[in-house]
Amino acid sequence: MSLYLQQRDTRSDLQDKITKDLQERAKKKALETERPDGVTDSAYIKGTKQTSSLAWAWVVIAIAIIAIVIWILVATAK
Repeated sequence: MSLYLQQRDTRSDLQDKITKDLQERAKKKALETERPDGVTDSAYIKGTKQTSSLAWAWVVIAIAIIAIVIWILVATAK
């Protein structure tokens, strides 16, 4: 005959107590710490503006300049 072993997935009382204690500490710490609200931290954005609709033109110009520099370097290396 075989021996039947019952496996329990429950926690012990000590584990439950530790878990509850850690959760309480985390809740207290969350209430005590000051979280950024997005209003006072956004002062660095003052005086800036959104990207204009011509941003794609600057990207094309930058790629063209990089391509020209590479072409000049390759042409002079021969």
